[in-house]
Amino acid sequence: MTEEPGLFYSRCEQCPRKCGSARSKGKTGFCGETRELKIAVACLHFGEEPLITVHGGSGTIFFTGCTLRCAFCQNYQISQHGMGKAVSKDDFVSICLKLQDKGAENINLVTGSHHIPLIADFIEAAKVSGLKIPVAWNSSSYESVESLELLKGLVDIWLPDLKTLNPMMSSELFKASDYPQVAKRAVRWMIENSALNIIEENKNGVSKEKMLSGVIIRHLFLPGREGDTKLTLDWLKTHADGRACISLMSQYTPVPFSEDEGSLCERNKSLLSFQNRLVNKEEDSHLRKMIDEYGFEYLFYQDLSDDTSWLPDFNRTQPFSNALATPVWHWKNGFLA
Repeated sequence: MTEEPGLFYSRCEQCPRKCGSARSKGKTGFCGETRELKIAVACLHFGEEPLITVHGGSGTIFFTGCTLRCAFCQNYQISQHGMGKAVSKDDFVSICLKLQDKGAENINLVTGSHHIPLIADFIEAAKVSGLKIPVAWNSSSYESVESLELLKGLVDIWLPDLKTLNPMMSSELFKASDYPQVAKRAVRWMIENSALNIIEENKNGVSKEKMLSGVIIRHLFLPGREGDTKLTLDWLKTHADGRACISLMSQYTPVPFSEDEGSLCERNKSLLSFQNRLVNKEEDSHLRKMIDEYGFEYLFYQDLSDDTSWLPDFNRTQPFSNALATPVWHWKNGFLA
């Protein structure tokens, strides 16, 4: 870091919205957050791509707040409703080191785009204090290249979403008509700044592939919007194939939102832009045929499932199902073991 992190919060222009909020004075930006860095939960997560979970699970840290506020967000309690606890640099370092001690394959930082200067400073401190495993940046891609430059040399693995390249959809769902342009620029920067490095790791007689550096680009198929997914895959074939891994997700699940009537009404209007339901077998079949035709060099594709029990509730000490995660730290209780 070449500048004191606090300087970035006086008139905040960290994300593409450039809302100018005086977050250093306790004002909230579009992201809903002040200068304080808040975390909701830290866990060993086994629901990420195999290259990330490997043997021990991904050491996932969920931050409070978000620059997008997606209408369908499964993590809305923390991304939009402010659930979480403010942590210091020492707290953050302790959480990272505890995850490492528990066998995490990496430190997976989820939705931190609105706090890049502070997180970069905290990552540096964690590395100085003994963090040895790779650091992964898990984001919506709605972030400026100028902000991402602060993470250069600190982040090893990039896990960006490429949600849509249709500006009408991004305007309806994220209130960000510029999302396609911004996200493409961010993803290209990530690819240019992180070469794929995948090794074989053997543990207890079981050999698995493990990513040490590189990019996994995620795209969530929205029911009824096959054309939008094709548009995204076209771009990925041209700009990412062979240089990044592609992860096509079919897990879209309607969320039983718990919020006031006005917020729910506004959310439901946005959700009218696609079919707010589970992906059906016919769509899954079409997606599989489509993805085969592209012939991506490195691809992940989820199996179709109608199981909704994985939807998180961050009020619980175990926000996920037991099969998906082992909680290590929670905003209500601190360290759990």
